[in-house]
Amino acid sequence: MPIRLASLDMAGTTVDEGGAVYTVLRESVEEATDRMVSDELLSAWVGTSKLLAIRGLLRGLGEDEARAPEIFAGFADRLAAAYEADPPTLLPGVREAVDALRGDGVAIGLQTGYTREVAEALLQTVGWRVGDDVDALVTADEVPVSRPAPYLVFGTMAATGVQDVAEVVVAGDTANDLLAGSRSGARFVVGVLTGAHTVAELGAARHTHLVASVADLPALLAEA
Repeated sequence: MPIRLASLDMAGTTVDEGGAVYTVLRESVEEATDRMVSDELLSAWVGTSKLLAIRGLLRGLGEDEARAPEIFAGFADRLAAAYEADPPTLLPGVREAVDALRGDGVAIGLQTGYTREVAEALLQTVGWRVGDDVDALVTADEVPVSRPAPYLVFGTMAATGVQDVAEVVVAGDTANDLLAGSRSGARFVVGVLTGAHTVAELGAARHTHLVASVADLPALLAEA
């Protein structure tokens, strides 16, 4: 049975934004609470929706989660400014890999912990259009629960008309990406080493493969 859908994360997986999202996330929570966010606490929340992450960080700090929407609004403004100052780009080899996969009949569904507004702005910055360069975009504000729940993966399946998880490969740079992929039942769950988590952190999450980059996906699928 061939793979018909590659369900791919954005920041750190297909898009290089220099880790700005987590720098801004940490700074936003630290400034709002006057508390330090440890690397361990932050790591637990990478790869999920940013509002959910803020709630999780506040809970981990023993702070009131009701402040999350207010902090999120400030976070969104600061992230937009950070991306304007240092525009994100596609990671090396990603454009070619995506073109190769689509040429082989594999649909590309992007799924992300960002909101639709932020994700569409990112796509515009890197020069991708849904329908022309990728086949679908599903964002955290469009599903009942973000990662590590599997709904973002299912959203890309629905958007591309793929009905069987045996025809899906999921790839991401965080443990939450891999957990979501595993919980979806996707045939291949691939960790990439271009983003937030190390090989040890990715290796601790259930997966089928670890590769250097999304650029390696065409060769991996050809071998598989």
